[in-house]
Amino acid sequence: MNWLRAPAKINLSLHVVGRRADGLHKIESLVAFAEQSDWLGYLRDPRLACQVEGPNGPQTGPLEDNLVLVAARRLAERVPNLVLGHFHLIKRLPAAAGVGGGSADAAAALRALAAANGLSLEDERVRAAAADTGADVPVCLFSRARMMAGVGDRLGPLVALPKVYAVLVNPRIVVLTRHVFEAFRTVAEPRLQPIERPTADGPATLDSVVSCGNDLQAAAVRVAPAIEAVLETLSRLPGAIAARMSGSGATCFALFDRRAEAVAAQQMIVADQPEWWVKVTGFR
Repeated sequence: MNWLRAPAKINLSLHVVGRRADGLHKIESLVAFAEQSDWLGYLRDPRLACQVEGPNGPQTGPLEDNLVLVAARRLAERVPNLVLGHFHLIKRLPAAAGVGGGSADAAAALRALAAANGLSLEDERVRAAAADTGADVPVCLFSRARMMAGVGDRLGPLVALPKVYAVLVNPRIVVLTRHVFEAFRTVAEPRLQPIERPTADGPATLDSVVSCGNDLQAAAVRVAPAIEAVLETLSRLPGAIAARMSGSGATCFALFDRRAEAVAAQQMIVADQPEWWVKVTGFR
């Protein structure tokens, strides 16, 4: 069996810039990928199947709805005689947590199927299958830092991030994205102008990363007040230069200049909140 990493997606910034006629919100987000990941095994097989295990496996819901299988079906609809296979998902990332775990799993499945069928990840059919599976799946295909925009369908060039480390914290609560956007419509108006963002002309700076925010944070706190407690904990950590939420929550993070500071902060949080999911990471 061939094993692929499905790294966590972290929204270093997230701005809502409008809403389409169909009701979907348009965003601009600087996305990076963490060292933490799910693992997806793949074995060529004429039948499509998937098994799930791991510490967060029970959170993934009905197997038929798993995004690994959804992504495979979407690609099979577009590629005649697609070689399918058996997937083995080891679920380590928390589900419904703002780190794109299911999307990362789906993207890993598409990478496996593309390799098995001699398809490029730039193939329009692969990209279309990713977009049809979920808004975060296209950016997870390559798992490298970049801007994403629209409803996840527009990807910018790769971005060179400054050397920065983070402590990721999830209070082990499930926050549904649709509930956060429903709350957002009542607590904030979408921005109408694009934000200043890193481009292909140069790397992102630490100041540019720190100065950005997450427009969904207030709405997510309204849906899940525990997020505010996490953010307060992170903001008080020695050496923390920023604290914010990823995606639509509930995972939050604090940024540090040095890994040693992040490790020390992780130890403090674990000692005080042993039930939380707490990890140290760099970004790519």
